Amino acid sequence: MLGSTGSDGGEPGSDWPGSGRKVREGRRRKSTVPRWARLCTIFGAVLVVLSGVVLVGFEAVLARYEGAVAEEDLFGDKSAGAAAEKKSDIKGPLNILLVGIDPRQPETPPLADSIMVLHVNATLDSAYLFSMPRDLLVDIPRFDKAGYPGDRTKLNAAMAHGSRVPGERLPDAAQGFELLSLTVSKVTGIKRFDAGGIINFGGFLKIVDAMGGVTMYIDQNVKSEHRRPDGTHRTLRPGGGGYLGPQAEYKKGTRHLEGWQALDYVRQRYPENGVTDGDYGRQRHQQQFVRAMADQALSKDVVTNPIKMDSVLRAAGKSLIFSGRGHKLIDFGFALRNLRSDSIQMIKLPGGGVGTGSNYRGEKFQPVAEDFLDALQAGQVDEFVLSHPEIINKVK
Repeated sequence: MLGSTGSDGGEPGSDWPGSGRKVREGRRRKSTVPRWARLCTIFGAVLVVLSGVVLVGFEAVLARYEGAVAEEDLFGDKSAGAAAEKKSDIKGPLNILLVGIDPRQPETPPLADSIMVLHVNATLDSAYLFSMPRDLLVDIPRFDKAGYPGDRTKLNAAMAHGSRVPGERLPDAAQGFELLSLTVSKVTGIKRFDAGGIINFGGFLKIVDAMGGVTMYIDQNVKSEHRRPDGTHRTLRPGGGGYLGPQAEYKKGTRHLEGWQALDYVRQRYPENGVTDGDYGRQRHQQQFVRAMADQALSKDVVTNPIKMDSVLRAAGKSLIFSGRGHKLIDFGFALRNLRSDSIQMIKLPGGGVGTGSNYRGEKFQPVAEDFLDALQAGQVDEFVLSHPEIINKVK
């Protein structure tokens, strides 16, 4: 996952193509919703559901969870008259597209703040998780449903463009997901996603709170740019240029963090705050958080407490819109019951900027990232990762 030159949160529409706003390196805005924290939302929430299937049983989870998840047509199968028939079982390999959004005003087209792909191997007991940079410069195809002619622009704009419904005031996030999935398919070479999900940030805080926080390993001393030790927001410096007041600190070692602390920790990316390797350090930290969130869902503190487990599952359900192309999310949970957090490799796809300063246009993949996607298409991803260990984000 590559950091954009934009801020971590931002104003509604600040990255909207044609808005006339230029986002420059070093420009910082006040934000209550960190983009990198939203990235963690996606996979963590799905793992919570899968963990429930593993540990309390399929029927028990089904009874608690049935109807809690909004299921919509995210791939245009119904409108195209080609809805997938439900198979007798779910077989691998699988490719699942997960997108995180931060709903603001109902009238604002949703930007894809976080875009992740989970590739599950044929045996359904191991997987690779990788992110698509939101600023990746791509060709978004024509999309007649939204009256969109197509353009070469940043990947995260695909969902916003696709969500526009001619003649309607409110955008349709599910329709926007369809255009985003077509765009990601074109970039990655994945011809068909087997499932997809949209997760909103609002419900994520409830998941973390329901679990009682997370225990995770902090690999370097980090100070918060945004929060005071008591969790309140630091004051913006008059005239801009940073914040004032004491800073929350996260000391190296295994720590138990409240929800706000974990989200704040994975937001940090500047060397002056202790993240010596910048955006790549932030990427590593958010993946550690994803692993910690999954492990917390598997802990005795959660699974042996029916009230807590119920709260966690319902919070996850309220955060998610899902499409299994003929299968329910609970069906995928049962199929992936042997997939555990330590059998998922976190992959980093390195890249670099196209243009600099005011001429910055977006991100592009480095050759090793393109080669990874080629190996994925060819069914040789295991061999590729084995021969290129540098693309693995090690998570303690």
